[in-house]
Amino acid sequence: MVQVGFLLEDILNRDLMKLAVKTKIVLSRALLLTTIGLGVVLPTNAQTGVGVKAPKNAEVLFDGSRKMLDEKWTYWEGPRLAATLPIKWAIEKDPAGSGTVMNTNDPAAAGGKYGAADIVTKETFRDFRLHVEFYVSKPGGNSGVYLQNRYEIQIFDGDTTSHGLGAVINESPSPYKLYTGPGKWNAYDIEFRAARFVDGKRIEPAMVTLYLNGKKAHTNQKITQVWGGPNSGIDGGNDGGKGVTDTPGGLKLQAEGHDVFYRNIWIEKLDLKKADTNF
Repeated sequence: MVQVGFLLEDILNRDLMKLAVKTKIVLSRALLLTTIGLGVVLPTNAQTGVGVKAPKNAEVLFDGSRKMLDEKWTYWEGPRLAATLPIKWAIEKDPAGSGTVMNTNDPAAAGGKYGAADIVTKETFRDFRLHVEFYVSKPGGNSGVYLQNRYEIQIFDGDTTSHGLGAVINESPSPYKLYTGPGKWNAYDIEFRAARFVDGKRIEPAMVTLYLNGKKAHTNQKITQVWGGPNSGIDGGNDGGKGVTDTPGGLKLQAEGHDVFYRNIWIEKLDLKKADTNF
């Protein structure tokens, strides 16, 4: 009787295990179908936020080394340029992590003279996926990330307006609540589509989707012009910034005399046929 009891118990346990596995599969399928039916967007392969590594098809633009800074970047030769090569942006120890970073506090930009010591990639880009990590060391710290050396994604601690941190400057609100504040690393993840032209005439404006620290801040935000005047970037002096041209531009980082640091910058070239940057 004891042996028969154990045998029956084993059979029962096996059957229960099979039932549990089948139930789990059925529930998983039901959850998937319910999720799709409700129109919920399932997670994609897009990786965003601080610490995201460059995918295989991407080009690393800054890895923390002086060698890469000098190889891939130079000063932007705008009308206010006051700095001279080699680049004076210092390579320093990461203030909140391992490795090294670059500091935007170039002496030539002291006093907020943007355009005097901004750096830009030697390579130019059209459509792309971009990752940039930045660290504002003190309240009020100011810098900026310029797409195609035209369109600024603002970095300005304390400013919550359309001129503030995370704003497509003067084109969108600031997603300031997504910012972790000074003394911490933050990340922009961007997909950008350049303006389109036919016979030299702009027929579609530039467009951008942006995540701040892994949270979506802007979706398919159109960019109408270059803001900030001729010292800001390419076409800034053309018709008050409205005269956008098809001249190629690189990725630019702004120096304004503040201790704002950058690390882990990479870019992946894209060819976006449709006016859609959502990811």
